[in-house]
Amino acid sequence: MGGDHGPSVVIPALAKVAKRRTDVNFVIYGRSDAVRPELEKHPALAPVVQFVHCDVAVRMDDKPSQALRHGRWKSSMWRAIEATKSGDADGCVSAGNTGALMAMSKFCLRTMATIERPAIAAIWPTLRGESVVLDVGATIGADAHQLIDFGILGAAMARSVFGIERPTVGLLNVGVEEIKGQEEVKEAGRLLREANLTSMKYHGFVEGDDIGKGTVDVVVTEGFAGNIALKTAEGTARQIGGYLRAAMSRTLMARIGYFFAKGAFDRLREKMDVRKANGGVFLGLNGIVVKSHGGADEESFASAVELAYDMIRNRLLDRIEADLDLFHARHPQVAPRAAASGEGSQ
Repeated sequence: MGGDHGPSVVIPALAKVAKRRTDVNFVIYGRSDAVRPELEKHPALAPVVQFVHCDVAVRMDDKPSQALRHGRWKSSMWRAIEATKSGDADGCVSAGNTGALMAMSKFCLRTMATIERPAIAAIWPTLRGESVVLDVGATIGADAHQLIDFGILGAAMARSVFGIERPTVGLLNVGVEEIKGQEEVKEAGRLLREANLTSMKYHGFVEGDDIGKGTVDVVVTEGFAGNIALKTAEGTARQIGGYLRAAMSRTLMARIGYFFAKGAFDRLREKMDVRKANGGVFLGLNGIVVKSHGGADEESFASAVELAYDMIRNRLLDRIEADLDLFHARHPQVAPRAAASGEGSQ
């Protein structure tokens, strides 16, 4: 029900996924008056869809507290998350209100035993292919313990989605030298280097330009810097697109050239659009939740669903639990604090 387009994008996107992934089934939560007409346009979905009517839908402008107060137990967003908790679904995908989705996911699914705070991970287009970048907005500020958690979470996601046996992990910093940066970042780097985990290869510090270069498979930072990096990348993509449009319309010859090169420019725009690449993944919860961008089109939402599918099939949660157990076995002094933190365990 969420996003800029609601069922008019979600239902056709599911039809695309059903053609490409023949072993997938969907449970759709929403209002009958909005969903049923769209389902009728795609009769091929009937064998693989279970529809559940919900009277309440979280609005895009609802504050997280409002969404929890008015939508807990009964909204389409809550019911979809709850299905993941109960096992009626293996994962949840939504294009709805990000703050509400995170708040409901934390409240319903709760964080994993050793995770203090969850992270939002984005798949980032790079010169080498794609990387995982986290956190891009869930946690503002992070200590060394949380940065280590993010590294473990991101590496597990890279293994599940990219099929990389031992992903390289870098900590975003103001320089690559070991003496630079905040104490929390330097401490996290030291502990990751000492741990020498088999699930990842710690690269060291990386700078902002390394994200686009694809220097590492996983870039770890706290949510304030990560969100700024994400919004900067979005704005830069739009800026370059504006420059290209202006240049291509300046003269007759430029317009003719654009006509022949339009396909290449379209592919460039899609490649640079960080927002619509796949979706943001909520990592650190006892369940798989993917947040598709609110402005996603059919193909973008389908990609978000397929991202969830890949993580489910590759047992992402099991990988995370095993990696966390291994790290804490090697570093018992880095005590998990989620159980002692009321906010972190919600």
